[in-house]
Amino acid sequence: MTYTTLVSTDTLNQQLNNPNWIIIDCRFSLADTEAGTKAYRYGHIPNARYAHLDKDLSSQITDFTGRHPLPNFSLLAKKLGAWGVTNNSQVIAYDDAGGAFAGRLWWLLRCMGHDKVAVLDGGIKQWQKQGLPITTALPAVKPAAFRAYLNDSAWLNAIQVENGTARKSVCLIDARTPERYRGEQEPIDPVAGHIPGALNRAFQLNLDSNGLFLTPEQLRKQFKQLIGTTSPEQVVHYCGSGVTACHNLLAMEYAGLTGSKIYAGSWSEWIRNTPSTVATN
Repeated sequence: MTYTTLVSTDTLNQQLNNPNWIIIDCRFSLADTEAGTKAYRYGHIPNARYAHLDKDLSSQITDFTGRHPLPNFSLLAKKLGAWGVTNNSQVIAYDDAGGAFAGRLWWLLRCMGHDKVAVLDGGIKQWQKQGLPITTALPAVKPAAFRAYLNDSAWLNAIQVENGTARKSVCLIDARTPERYRGEQEPIDPVAGHIPGALNRAFQLNLDSNGLFLTPEQLRKQFKQLIGTTSPEQVVHYCGSGVTACHNLLAMEYAGLTGSKIYAGSWSEWIRNTPSTVATN
C-alpha cells in the first residue's frame, strides 16, 4: 500500500525494517537552528536520516527572498539519493511539532513528482508515547539515484499572488496564529500584519488535543466553511516563510480537497516587496 498524506505510528513500526521505506527526521527550531540536529543525535526513530530545514530543505536567503527560500531542487535530488531515496521509495517524514516541519519535506517531494511520501501522524512524540523504539545509531544508508520531475506550478511567486488577489482568482489562507495575522504581535519578521484579502487558519487547528490530525471529515467540513464555494485549486497557502503553510495544504489533501498551492516566499518575502501592501485587521 502507498501512503501519500499521513501514516500512523503502528503502520510505520510494522515497516521499520522494510528497505523500501525511507524515514527522515525533520525536527527543527526557529529559535535554535541546531536543536533538531542535537535531538536527532540524542535519539531518533530507527533507520531515520536527518534533514535540516535551513541547510537541506531551503536555499540561501537573499535581499529578495523570504526566510526559507525554495531549495535548489537539483541539489535536493542528490541529497535524497545520498539518503537512499529512489523514485520507488515510500518516504516517511516526521518531527516533534505536529508535522509543522515534516510537512515541508512532504510538499517538496510532491513538487519533485514523488507522491509516495507521508507525514508520521503525531510524530516522534506519539511514537515515544506508545513506547516504540528509539536509537542513537546512525542508519546504514545505501546511496541511490533519485530523479526529480519538477512541477513548478505547485507554488506561486509574489507577483502571481498580487495579480491573483487583484483579480480575485486565488483564495489566500494564512497559516499563522490569529495574533500574527492581525498584526497584534510579530516575534520573527520586521513587519506585522497579513496580505490583504487573506483568510486565516492557524495550522494548529488541524490537530486534536493529542497532536494528531483531525479526521478527514472534520478537516473537510472546517476548510469548506472557510473557503465556501471556492475551488480547492484556487486556494493558495502561506505563512511566515512557506513552511507551516504546507501543513494546511497537507490537511486539505488528507480531507480530499486536492490541488491547492503554496506561496513559497510567504510573509517574509511579501514585506520585502516595496509595492506590496499590508493589512492589520
